[in-house]
Amino acid sequence: QVQLVESGGGLVQAGGSLRLSCAASGSIFSINAMGWYRQAPGKQRELVADISSGGSTNYADSVKGRFTISRDITTVYLQMNSLKPEDTAVYYCHVDRFWRGVKYDYWGQGTQVTVSS
Repeated sequence: QVQLVESGGGLVQAGGSLRLSCAASGSIFSINAMGWYRQAPGKQRELVADISSGGSTNYADSVKGRFTISRDITTVYLQMNSLKPEDTAVYYCHVDRFWRGVKYDYWGQGTQVTVSS
């Protein structure tokens, strides 16, 4: 099992910045990719960014050039700059791990990000 604890959400004005953190604990030795998803009211959950165990990154087109994902052994970060009102959503940390040929997915509890215009 992997437990995920997120922090760093909040209310910010358009053009501002926030940094999200997600700390993993438990069976962290086999963690593969770590990332962030978001879900706005009435919309489906979507990938924001992820980063592989080797450091390869992937971003949604809507956040490229504004958001930066990074990680260390147990924590994944999302630096969000030049925030826009359309970035308002609940942000979820996601981790996957492989163990004995089986892929497991884990989710954080979500942290609210609100960007005012």
